[in-house]
Amino acid sequence: MTSTPAVEKWDPNATRRVVDLTRPLVKTYFRSQVTGLEHVPVGPALMVSNHSGGLVTFDLSVFAVDYYRTFGYARPLYVLAHDNMFRGPMAGFLERTGVIRATPENAAAALAKGGLVLVFPGGDYDVYRPTRRENVIDFGGRTGYVTTAIQAGVPIVPSVSIGGQENQFYVARGRRLARALRLTGLERKLFRTDILPISVGFPFGLSIVLPINIPLPTKIVTRVLPAIDVVAQFGDEPDIGEVDEHVRSVMQEGLNELAAKRHFPILG
Repeated sequence: MTSTPAVEKWDPNATRRVVDLTRPLVKTYFRSQVTGLEHVPVGPALMVSNHSGGLVTFDLSVFAVDYYRTFGYARPLYVLAHDNMFRGPMAGFLERTGVIRATPENAAAALAKGGLVLVFPGGDYDVYRPTRRENVIDFGGRTGYVTTAIQAGVPIVPSVSIGGQENQFYVARGRRLARALRLTGLERKLFRTDILPISVGFPFGLSIVLPINIPLPTKIVTRVLPAIDVVAQFGDEPDIGEVDEHVRSVMQEGLNELAAKRHFPILG
């Protein structure tokens, strides 16, 4: 029996229910704002964003609430997610809401269906960046998103978010600690990561992965930036490193502008 492709499992009714449930949380607790949605192209596009908030990240929920309020449920928002999210019983439900495993095949299929595909290239490396670097765009050298956009022939839509990394104090990614404890090999095998993040938050204080602290009610602001036509700007055979550097520089400029307007941590 042939299994149904992940992108075919998207269910607008299930997605609507999730968005309705999360809207009060992101709009009240996190006082979220999303601007620049007019930059989302009509056709398929790959949206690239920084990732914040540690294990309890609300980046997707913040964006999805405003995306579906603006565009409705005729056009799905697909999100490329880490393998770990598909290890439990929730895997099937996630796919019904557009959250799909981050593979080149899934990304290509989602773009071929004309959807907007959201990816956080930095993944765990980005989401656990230390507080002292909370406003730095750093994907850890990961450039696969550029290849995906080029092969699919779609524009890259940069998006930046601020505030999520203020939900607790992030000390370090813990790569040295993971190596010192000789956990790196096991972590890579089981969880596809080589970090052991250290943070301080409420109510447990110090956390090394666990226990999970409650995110502080920090104001989260997301801005969608103008789309980048890779071929028009870089030619028919674009250099992946050059494109990646440009995307990150555009995002860094956008994040700097958001940071300049942010008066107080958490309060915004």
